[in-house]
Amino acid sequence: MVDKTGVAGAADTDAAAGADADAKSGGKAGAKTGGKAGGKTGAKSDAKAGAATPRERYRAQVRAEIKEHAWKQIAEAGTSALSLNAIAKQMGVSGPALYRYFAGRDELITELIRDAYRSLADAVHAAAVTGADPAGLAHVLRDWALADPHRYFLIYGTPVPGYHAPDEITGISSEIMADLLTACAALEPDAPATPFAAHLAGHRDWAGDHPAPPAALHRAITFWTRLHGVLSLELAGHFTGMAFDPALLYEAEIDDLRAPRG
Repeated sequence: MVDKTGVAGAADTDAAAGADADAKSGGKAGAKTGGKAGGKTGAKSDAKAGAATPRERYRAQVRAEIKEHAWKQIAEAGTSALSLNAIAKQMGVSGPALYRYFAGRDELITELIRDAYRSLADAVHAAAVTGADPAGLAHVLRDWALADPHRYFLIYGTPVPGYHAPDEITGISSEIMADLLTACAALEPDAPATPFAAHLAGHRDWAGDHPAPPAALHRAITFWTRLHGVLSLELAGHFTGMAFDPALLYEAEIDDLRAPRG
């Protein structure tokens, strides 16, 4: 947890933690600029270029704590109730202090969504590069969703009123679909095209420039929609009281989805 006094001081300057370190660094550099300083100065410059400054590290630390509080708010009251002023109160600082780190609620939401998509994309890709088939990727998706349902619903639940994600977020989500498309294309490369697959052949913008054939497009989008449907119902508690194991339902869906078509 960061020092609250430092965050409050950051309302005036972001360098609350780093200015003193920068000043000392400058003083030491100046003191060493004699005949033997050349090599040392060059080495220190190279090291500094590859590492964050004290100010940058402090800023990252504060942003991380703000996001931790944001996730707690989402868990307690939902994304629509997210408030920077409320987070500032929880951190014991003034509201304007936090606007040095996030310009507003939408920027904070974007950061949370980016983190969530990046986490899932990395998990899916890590499995994909080891040769995981669609079933393997489906298990990664469920494990990831169960680990943090609020994170799952932030990106796959009800859209936040008045919020529009930037294009870069779509790019990260496309990485996930690309890995699924690759796995589906390898599963049954010569599968006959269904009427819907033929339709997708002319409506494949969502697949980007992936070369997957129409049959793989059909299988991938069917995997994605049906498994998200089961997961969303499970995580929202709609299976509560129905006396069956949602994990077995999910497995049954996977078995059905990877069965040969034709």
